[in-house]
Amino acid sequence: MKERKVVDPEYLLKEAPREKKFLIGNEAVAEAVKRANVDIGVSYPITPQSEAMHLVGDIYAEGYLKDYYRAEHELGAMAAVAGAAMGGARTFTATSGPGTLRAFEMFPCWAGARLPIVCAFMCRGVNSPLTIQPDNIEIGWLMDTGMLIFHAENPQEFFDMLLQAYVIAEQPDVHIPVGVCADGFFVTHTREIVEVTPEDEMLPPYDPSKSPCPTMDMETPPIRQIRDPFVMKSNYISYNAHASWQQEVRAAAERSRKHIAKYLGSSIEVTNPDAEILLMASGTAAAQARVAVERAQKDGIDAGLVKVKVIRPFPDKEIRELTENPKAILVPEHNIVGWLAREVMSRTDYTKVCGGPRVFGGMTMPPEVILSEIKNLARVI
Repeated sequence: MKERKVVDPEYLLKEAPREKKFLIGNEAVAEAVKRANVDIGVSYPITPQSEAMHLVGDIYAEGYLKDYYRAEHELGAMAAVAGAAMGGARTFTATSGPGTLRAFEMFPCWAGARLPIVCAFMCRGVNSPLTIQPDNIEIGWLMDTGMLIFHAENPQEFFDMLLQAYVIAEQPDVHIPVGVCADGFFVTHTREIVEVTPEDEMLPPYDPSKSPCPTMDMETPPIRQIRDPFVMKSNYISYNAHASWQQEVRAAAERSRKHIAKYLGSSIEVTNPDAEILLMASGTAAAQARVAVERAQKDGIDAGLVKVKVIRPFPDKEIRELTENPKAILVPEHNIVGWLAREVMSRTDYTKVCGGPRVFGGMTMPPEVILSEIKNLARVI
């Protein structure tokens, strides 16, 4: 392993000097893993994620990870990192679109086993005819797996959120997986200035002794996780065990809020919160919405923006407070179902929420499209 200095997480995330690099999102992923002190990375290629895990393999060869291999398929990769995490290792993997679906069984298993796995999701379309293009519909499916879900707008946030994810996931009172999502191609293959921390500094190693569940390794006498498998029982105790554990996983997500506030900052970013027309967006939709809001303000329209960075746990209190005063709420999204609009509608007066504009299947969302919707709303409110 390469010799490096272990530093305090708060120092690394907030105080360490930063060097500017011109990176695409997939390169930013590898740079984050390099500094995350990861024990093992398990990969399986799928566009637009493939390059990121290829680069993780490169840094493994340079001595930045203890182990790395390519699994036989996406489900195998996600099962492998689960086994490694159960053995007390800090793990990393990544996938996209159809790969997310092929591996989906493992995500609630990770959460139920209280495994602090960090997975990058480079979101892409999932449909027929086949597309590899940007579409973040998979975030809507991931939201109820029990994982924490972060949504990065650009390569800089992708780098930062991956490091923050390890620190938050491994808190003893949290200890559940984190999915760090980014819109495929728009982030993964877009080159921007990314400020990275020093290569010779890394997070402290994962301490499995602080896990709320026993770690299984060769240094610990073998144990059974469950004496009598609940799946073999049909009685009140079995039902109650399952029900209470699902509640505990979600309680862990709620307990993560204070750690998110400490290491990631607010779950949202707000511009002009008292506006008559308030846009709510996440990921790259927030970037286009920001430009549309600036143009609307120049045209004399009172518009504002709420960028949602943390999808799970959803910022309920903040959204409720911010949606009290605006006359209309616009939710632009890169998916057909409008999962963010649904989240907002369920926490406010849904009659004020205008879902859209939405683009999907690889379509882009020029700011002009959003601006047109803002102007339409301005005429009727």
